Amino acid sequence: MTAANPLWQNARDPIQLRPDEVHVWRVDLDADSDALRRSCETVSADEQARSEQFYSLQDRDRYIIARGSLRAILARYLGTPPRDLRFLSNAHGKPALEPDSSPADLRFNVSHSHQLALLAFAQCREVGIDVEYVLPYRADAHMAARFFAPQEVAALRALPETARTEAFFRCWTRKEAYVKARGQGLSLPLNSFTVSLAPCPTIDLLTIGGDSPQAARWSLRALAPGEGYIAAVAAEGKDWSLILWQGT
Repeated sequence: MTAANPLWQNARDPIQLRPDEVHVWRVDLDADSDALRRSCETVSADEQARSEQFYSLQDRDRYIIARGSLRAILARYLGTPPRDLRFLSNAHGKPALEPDSSPADLRFNVSHSHQLALLAFAQCREVGIDVEYVLPYRADAHMAARFFAPQEVAALRALPETARTEAFFRCWTRKEAYVKARGQGLSLPLNSFTVSLAPCPTIDLLTIGGDSPQAARWSLRALAPGEGYIAAVAAEGKDWSLILWQGT
């Protein structure tokens, strides 16, 4: 799947999520048949039906493993059988656990690209995550002009051409992670706020429509989930530490 990285740890029970932590899990979506079977046994009928909307069998299997992995990890935190977990969505489609399923006010977010899924978890704070498989043809100037803020477009153009692809995806994942954390969907345009394109692990939101206090409420972390991938996680506050897990 991805190159070995000592920052990503194998989790052992019991596993606890503290209020001052954000946990990110890395999951291989091209796992063996046993992982697929376990996921099929735990996902709901609705999730099974949604998987059938994918054209290819590989994409259907990856979706099922992502959903099964989400349930398996939530079950480890909550001590609840994976199949018993129930979900709801807000008006913009952001998923959450039904209140009676999450006594600890556990929040989560999921992103998957190619053969990799990242799942973020936090307690009593909103969280969002995005991972992208780097495809150079997607990092074109027209996409940047359409979705990025003018300051970001200018910063991208100022870079050497050889550095623009990775900078494009750094910008994209940071913006998507923040939008997903806010849970407002398309009502929060990507070009309404700016982020740094710099290759640094901790990123501040530069502006949110000129609203500096709103920007100060959130923080971002860059992630290196594996060769060929770029990712970021966003969460409320600046008083949290990041812990990276792999597997389920």
